[in-house]
Amino acid sequence: MIKPRLSIVIPTLNEEQGLPLLLNDLRAIDASPGFLEVLVVDGGSRDGTLAITEEFGARVLVSMPSRGGQLQTGFLASQGQMLWFLHADSRVDSTCWEALEPLVGSRSWGRFDVRLGDAPVPLGFRIIALVMNLRSCFTCIATGDQGIFVARELIERIGGVPEQPLMEDVELSLRLRRLAPPTCLRASLETSRRRWDRGGLVRTTWQMLRLRSAYALGASAESLFVRYYKRGSLGIL
Repeated sequence: MIKPRLSIVIPTLNEEQGLPLLLNDLRAIDASPGFLEVLVVDGGSRDGTLAITEEFGARVLVSMPSRGGQLQTGFLASQGQMLWFLHADSRVDSTCWEALEPLVGSRSWGRFDVRLGDAPVPLGFRIIALVMNLRSCFTCIATGDQGIFVARELIERIGGVPEQPLMEDVELSLRLRRLAPPTCLRASLETSRRRWDRGGLVRTTWQMLRLRSAYALGASAESLFVRYYKRGSLGIL
């Protein structure tokens, strides 16, 4: 049996709205048969997420509702030479695939540029996306919204994805950048603006900055999870 070259891991929790759009995008990717495997790791959805996953023929895995733990579950079950971690509310197109495909099989890791929502994107959201993209290249720290990809060899060397409920993308980047700098692809994937729409542009951006700063100063991922999500500050996992 030929193993897939690229494993796409998608953590979910009640994602019936965005997930079919992403899975349809992935179905449209021009890859040879068996090149891709898609693993949806669900944290206990109560909507149609699992039924949608099965309808599209993706592999369903079940995990506790922790994004780091869900990504680690997907990694351990995957077979590809490279892992591509995508949020369920992301959208990808042929430009993303054309940028990533030449890197599959290499010993690299990195991320894509991100844009917030589909066109036309309001100025405030374009500025936020620009800052996110520039910051990640400067600091060598990527966010999950940016579609982190990583060679299996590298992720195995760091012991997999940190199994923490929050800031798993930051911690993953911190560990990977000790091995190699990230490849910052200019191709952009789209991510939902729902977090900002729900919490407000300024308030949500400020709270996310406080969260990252607190983590950098030594706050635990568990305490930040309780502080920001259990109390509903950001409202969305």
